[in-house]
Amino acid sequence: MTTSVVDGLYEDFSDLREFLAHNDGAQLLPIIERNFPKTLLLAAASHFEHELSREVEDLARDETSDGHVLVWLVKRKAISRQYHTWFDWSARNANQFFQMFGERFKDQAAEWVKEDQGLGDSVRDFLEIGRERNRLIHEDLANAPMEKTAAEVYEMWNSARMFVEWFPTAIRRHLDG
Repeated sequence: MTTSVVDGLYEDFSDLREFLAHNDGAQLLPIIERNFPKTLLLAAASHFEHELSREVEDLARDETSDGHVLVWLVKRKAISRQYHTWFDWSARNANQFFQMFGERFKDQAAEWVKEDQGLGDSVRDFLEIGRERNRLIHEDLANAPMEKTAAEVYEMWNSARMFVEWFPTAIRRHLDG
C-alpha cells in the first residue's frame, strides 16, 4: 500500500503528541486527543470517496472512450453528489454498491468477500468509516462525541483501504471473466 495524505496526517498527529508530551504542552493533549480522531476519520472518508469516484469514472472511460457521452452521463448522474447513495451505510456488506454494476457482479463480489476474511473485515471497516462520517457531519461535528481514538481510526483506515484498492481489480476481473 502506498503512503497517502491520511498516513501523513496520522504521522503529523503522532509527532505533535510526542512533542507536546515532552515540551510542557501536556495540557493541550486532551484537546488534540478529542478533536484529531474526527479530522482523521473525515480525511479517510473523503479520500475513499475521491478514490472510488475516480475509479468508477475511469471504468466508464475505459469501457467507452474519454469523450463518449456515457462518460459524461456517469460523471453527472452517477458520480457527482451521488457517492453517499452508493452504499447502505448501516449494512455490514457492500452489496448495494456491488449491485450498481449488475446482479452478476454483486453475486461474484459478495462471494469474493465471503471467501477472504481480511477483505470482509475491510468492507466492514470501510462502511463504519462512512457511517461515522455521516454521524459526525449530521450531529454537529464540533459537539458530536467520538468514541474511537486516533490510533483506532487509523487502524480502521488501514483495514478499509484494502477494499478501496481491491475494487478496481475486482470489477475489471469480472468484466474480463
